[in-house]
This record gives sequence, structure tokens and C-alpha cells, in this order.
Amino acid sequence: MKGLFLMFYGFNAYNGISKKIAYQVKALRNNGLDVRICHYERSDEGERSWMIDGKPICHLGFGLTAKLRKRVDFRAIVSYIEKEKLDFVYWRTYHNANPFTIALAKKIKALGIRLILEIPTYPYDQEYASLREKIPLAVDQLFRHAFCRYVDRIVTFSNDETIFGTPTLRISNGIDFSQIKLHNPQELPIGKQHDIRKELHLIAVAEIHYWHGYDRLIKGLFQYYQQQPTYKVYFHLAGPISGEREQREVADAVDYYELKPYVRLYGPLHGEELERFFQQGDFAIGSLGRHRSGITYLKSLKNREYAARGFAFAYSECDEDFDNMPYVLKEPADESAIHIQDIIDFCQQLTLTPEAIRQSIKHLSWDEQMKPIVKFLGQD
Repeated sequence: MKGLFLMFYGFNAYNGISKKIAYQVKALRNNGLDVRICHYERSDEGERSWMIDGKPICHLGFGLTAKLRKRVDFRAIVSYIEKEKLDFVYWRTYHNANPFTIALAKKIKALGIRLILEIPTYPYDQEYASLREKIPLAVDQLFRHAFCRYVDRIVTFSNDETIFGTPTLRISNGIDFSQIKLHNPQELPIGKQHDIRKELHLIAVAEIHYWHGYDRLIKGLFQYYQQQPTYKVYFHLAGPISGEREQREVADAVDYYELKPYVRLYGPLHGEELERFFQQGDFAIGSLGRHRSGITYLKSLKNREYAARGFAFAYSECDEDFDNMPYVLKEPADESAIHIQDIIDFCQQLTLTPEAIRQSIKHLSWDEQMKPIVKFLGQD
């Protein structure tokens, strides 16, 4: 069975979303499907193209005309689907329902091809904060129910049985264990190793958005250090800051609260730098503010990556794969400052090894999580 994984943005080996897509496609292939990746690309010279498995199928040109064609001209994609006699399209939403994407979906269905739509985060309306973001969202809101009339199933990481009137396939975010190194603090150079009985190092990795709620942790550290404790807690945060609000509430707050000795912002890290970053950590921090975007239930990829590395961690949403795990500290889904002493107490009583934490989520491999899609596509 042959299919296309369709996305509407670039495919970058260092990008977290691209890595996830690569793992999903690998899992579909491991389950016996012939899957190609279709994505949009803008070259260093500014030329825009539609690509399949790294090769151009259509050059859209340069400048404003090419930018417009990228949004409305999908003829090359339809031609490829028809020529290759594909059986399905797995469409990762870009929240871009409009008359042009509806026309594309309609043409796909007219070819007798199954169309599966993945909505990575649902609901998603609250993630659009600025006026500039809300304008394209308003278009999506206007047309998404009409678009979904051409969709056979929606893949969701939520618990919703239907979305926009379409039945769902409910899965969890998965892990490619072969790509994730198990945490081993003994690999730190002598002199950089530390005793958790004397100090604690918290880590987080993300493209920093307001819904990660790291400002709650920074406020908690401020309150903790106001008590002049002898036990030191450090927070290491890797990833780009996404906007002005995040700059103000995270980076500027570190200066304002005079926490520079205890909070370090690393910016984006990749490869060996990222591996070294993880090795210094004792405990990981997931999202602490998903309630800000109206999300209660979430199957965060970051939670799974932390567990695959063998980290205990904290988060505030509901995640049924982890809520009852002994290595998880649930924080309240509100605006309160994080109570640092609770984290210290939790870490000091924890006895599970990194290997035991990793073993607890073997069922969350991408090969297993993509099986409901494979099963649906195998139906006559």
C-alpha cells in the first residue's frame, strides 16, 4: 500500500516537528507501508518548491508570486498522487483550511484515495494570541468543517472521539528509542558531577512558548531563594524564545528576580551539545501552562522523550500515559508559583533508575502508536 505524508512547511533534520514526522514515517514503513514525504521548501536563494523525499516535483519560483502559489497551487501534488497510483494521503494540518485546501482534499477524494488528517494539538484556537495570528485562524475556523467532510479519519493525541464532525483515530505521541540516548550522569566529566543530596539541577528543552509556563518555575525559584536556603537548585533551559511575551516572562524575569546564578538560558542546542546538556540534569520540567491555551488533556511528545531518556519529570496537564507513574510529579494547572521544595522532596525520595523509567514506556514506540492508522488503511 502506497501513500503520501503531506506537510505544508519545511523539513529540517534539526527541527523537532520534522524529527517527529521522520519517526512517524519510519514507523509506517516498518509496518509495511510505502510512504513518501511531501513538503514545501524555500532554498537559500529564495526559490520555493514542492518536494517529495527531497526531490522537487514543482518549482514555484521566487518572490511574492511564488509565496502566493505555495498557498493556492497544488496541481503538482495531485498529479503525483494520480501518476503514482497512491492509496492514501496522511495530511498533517497546518490549520490552513480554506477554499484552496478544500479543493485539494476534494480532488484527492475524487481519485478514490483515503485521506487521513493529523491534528497534533487539539483544541488549538487558544494558541493564536496576536492579531496577526488570529486572521489566518479565522479563515481556518470558517472552512474547517467543510474541509473535514472530505476527511476519512482525524488522528488526534486527545481523547476526542470526533473532531469537526469526523471520527478520530486516537493515539499517543511515540518514541523512536533507537534515536534517544539513556541518561547516564556518570558520563559527566569529573568535577562537573554533583550529589543530589547537596544540589539539584532541573532541565527543560523546548521552543519556549507561554504555554510551557516556565515563568511559574522562575517565580518559584525566586520565592525559594528569598528564604536563603543552603540547598541549591539550578534551572537549565535550552531552546529559542518564541516571542516578546516569552522574552519578558522568562529571560527578563531571570534578570528582574536576580536569578542569573541559578537559571541559565542556552538557546537552541543540537547534536552532541544537546546530549551534554541532558547529562547534567537530575529532573526534567515539562509544560506547566497548557491550561493557558485551553488544553486539559495532552499526550506531550516532550514527556515521552524525558521518560525515554530515563528522567523523572513534572508537568501540569492530564496525560493518561504518565499521570499515575511513580516518577512523575503533577503540578496544579493554574498560575501559582511552583513550590521548589516539593520538587526537592520528590527527587530525594525517588529510587527508580533511568533504565526502569525507560522500560515503563516500551509500549509507546512509534511502531506501536502508528498501528491504528495501518489497521484503518488495511480495511476494505
